[in-house]
This record gives sequence, structure tokens and C-alpha cells, in this order.
Amino acid sequence: MKIMTQQKDQYFMKEAIKEAEKCIPIKTAFCVGAIIVKNGKIESRGFSRELPNNTHAEECALMKLSDIKTAIGAEIYTTMEPCSIRLSGKLPCVDRIIHSGIKRVILGVREPNTFVQCTGISTLKKHGIEVKIIQEMEKECLSIACKNHTEENLYIKKKY
Repeated sequence: MKIMTQQKDQYFMKEAIKEAEKCIPIKTAFCVGAIIVKNGKIESRGFSRELPNNTHAEECALMKLSDIKTAIGAEIYTTMEPCSIRLSGKLPCVDRIIHSGIKRVILGVREPNTFVQCTGISTLKKHGIEVKIIQEMEKECLSIACKNHTEENLYIKKKY
């Protein structure tokens, strides 16, 4: 059972990575991909800045659901820890996930403290949402997220 879950999580994280790769890199934000999965089926996909108004990947995936009720009990795979604060003043992705009814969040890498101090993981856990980090995909997720970011590229080289 654990092996099947691990393989499933890696498969869907690779799908989220494909979304992140669609993101146009900019120096002031990360390139993130997200997918929403329910009962083993991809219900929605999104990537950073896919939709107007500086949207985040998780926000896009939730907005693109044909019915928001589909999110209840679903899982979201995101290449980076969902934000807990937005410099734009928009609702953080963590709050969107909590309000949507998603039960499990699988992420590729914690958010670096480049722009804000993120508390996404602890906030999700406080609200009873299961959180899993796929450690073996961290380098790939961080590398994609930080395209065009000089400091993060140096961090990647030091860490790996």
C-alpha cells in the first residue's frame, strides 16, 4: 500500500512539474505548478500567472474546477509549499485550500524565504489537512521554481 501511494504521488507530482514548466519565469515570483486529484483522476491543472491578476498555481487549479465542490476530499499536488501570505493582498493559497475542503496536500519543496516567510505547511496541519513533501523531487521542483533567480540558483548549487 505504501509503495503504491509513493508511486502515485510521484506520478502526480511529475504532472504538476509539467504545469510549472509552462510558467513564464520572472525574477519577482516563483514558477509553480499544481494539479487537483480526486479518486485517482486529475480534475484540474494550473500554473503560476496562467490566469490574469498574478494568480498562483493552486489558485488557478481551484478556479478552473468545473464545480468547486469537486475539491471536497480531493488532493492537491503542488511543486512548492502553498503561500500563507500574499504581498499583493490577495487571499493566500493556504486559505483557499482550507476553504475548498481539500484533505491532502503533496508538495515538492518548501517555499524559500526569498519574498516572504511562509508558514503554509504548519497552517495546513493546524486545520487537519495532511501534508506530504516528496523529498526526492525537491531539487527538480526548486530548480524550476527559481528560473531567473540568481540567489536561489546559488542556493541550489550549495545544497546539492
